[in-house]
Amino acid sequence: MRSEQLIKSKSFTQPHSFTAGIEGPACDAEGNLYAVNYARQHTIGKVTPTGACSIFLELPDGSIGNGIRFNRAGDMFIADYTNHNILKVDMQTLAMSIYCHVPTMNQPNDLAIAVNGVLYASDPNWTNSTGQLWRIDVDGSATLLERGMGTTNGIEVSPDQQILYVNETVQRNIWAYDLSPEGKISSKRLLIQFSDFGMDGMRCDVAGNLYVTRHGKGTVAKVSPMGDVLLEIELTGKHCTNLTFGGPDGRTCYVTVADRGNIETFRTDLPGSCWQLFRAGTASL
Repeated sequence: MRSEQLIKSKSFTQPHSFTAGIEGPACDAEGNLYAVNYARQHTIGKVTPTGACSIFLELPDGSIGNGIRFNRAGDMFIADYTNHNILKVDMQTLAMSIYCHVPTMNQPNDLAIAVNGVLYASDPNWTNSTGQLWRIDVDGSATLLERGMGTTNGIEVSPDQQILYVNETVQRNIWAYDLSPEGKISSKRLLIQFSDFGMDGMRCDVAGNLYVTRHGKGTVAKVSPMGDVLLEIELTGKHCTNLTFGGPDGRTCYVTVADRGNIETFRTDLPGSCWQLFRAGTASL
């Protein structure tokens, strides 16, 4: 592991303001942060840039969210794992609709989004330690890309839109696929396998490095596109579930932490890819 200056993580929200189901952080163009299960299950919480928290949405019909993503138009997408849905929220009217429903999904878990608006969803079966991988096109139709995987969880598209990364929590693998403009995957290869602890959510920075939550270890690993661990950022909590980038320059990393029910934050040397794509998209509309 290459030696770098220690990055310090600090609490951004009060411990246990979110439930242990805290997940799916994502920032909007104004810098507000959203994560699931604020105060109680079935909610989407909103956190302002100053750290003030409130309930943004109540999810209906027993829905519980996990991954959250925004498209370039600013619409919010939520992986509703209990009802096998991808939900869509119009951020102007707060109207919520079922964007995609696939009864044969185990559970849509984490989401990645390409610059063209195509979503990719991990689909784990926690009981059997197996998983699937789906593509959801802009018309809401779903295509099964791969079955028979390990416990699929974190998922991300590289900043150049040419690689899809998917990790397997139980097996501790991160896989890389070539990604075509049509959303087809090929040339699967192992980027890295960790020898201990699981993985959860992950995001790229603008240089293509992956930031990976090491669930149980309480760190975020920065992994190069070549599969080298460049550094690990130590958190206060141990059960980190997911992360995103935001702040005025895209260099603030927000991490959801289940055992403390809160969000931690640290600064990075480069902006996150999700922040860059979203900002570029809204500026051009």
